[in-house]
Amino acid sequence: MKKNYYFVAVILFVCATAFAQQEPQYTQYMYNTLTVNPGYAGSPGYMQAVLLHRSQWVGIDGAPRTQSFSFQAPLHDANDRMGLGFSAVNDKLGPADEVYVDGNFSYALPVGKAAKLAFGLKAGARMLSVDWARGQYYQQGDPLLNNNINNKIAPTVGAGLYYYTDTYYAGIAIPNFIRNNYYDDVAEAVNQERMHYYIMGGYVFDLNENLKFKPAVLGKVVNGAPITVDVSANFLLHELVTLGASYRWDDSVSALAGFQITRNLFLGYAFDYSVTALNKYNNGSHEFILTYSFMPPPIRIKSPRFF
Repeated sequence: MKKNYYFVAVILFVCATAFAQQEPQYTQYMYNTLTVNPGYAGSPGYMQAVLLHRSQWVGIDGAPRTQSFSFQAPLHDANDRMGLGFSAVNDKLGPADEVYVDGNFSYALPVGKAAKLAFGLKAGARMLSVDWARGQYYQQGDPLLNNNINNKIAPTVGAGLYYYTDTYYAGIAIPNFIRNNYYDDVAEAVNQERMHYYIMGGYVFDLNENLKFKPAVLGKVVNGAPITVDVSANFLLHELVTLGASYRWDDSVSALAGFQITRNLFLGYAFDYSVTALNKYNNGSHEFILTYSFMPPPIRIKSPRFF
């Protein structure tokens, strides 16, 4: 048993020293697109706020905990082509706390009769703190864990392309072009942030008047790490209830559910079950999302609220 907990502690230590998971991961990425792709800003056609909480690997001390908030709105200019957005993420992993704050801007060009191609830019900052004393296996005077990182701030600049219609979307994004290095006082270690590439897509099929089906995919490519691919399938029943499943390649399987509580308010939940050796040490992951859409009365909710 002692060896098992030591194994888990080593995993968390490696994750923390690798700059806190790099970018946080989400199972309900189809509802939380702005945190990944700035081209999404303004695409729904109305203001929208999204609040998300994720507890990963429940039962493991120091496991990842993530909260995110985003807000986006179209700018009703002469051509309805611009959108603005704001996103903030609080990510905790073991002794590390990281906060992301970004502003987003998009400009969409008509492509054909019903499609748009949006060019997005994002800029902001990230603040990293590491307090080794919070670790279960920390010992005072440990030569490996003897220097904290206190509110280290680094700039971020990212971009994305987002192509969408009323029934499908596709996009590619790089959340941060700047590869920030984090040194401790005696240069014992360097935590270098790696560039991430996100590729996404989804389609809404009208199976009948009361049933819609949407498969979606999100791929993440990071230099020096395995490619991460999420594949999901959701069904929308009577424009009120969403049920689905998701698979993260060589990592987890997930069950998803969503409820349109009111015309403007949507609540979603996802449960992840690990398919790796970590499933022996945790009770799964839980993710909650709350979306509020500020839609004027004439606008009817349409199936692309999946994205």
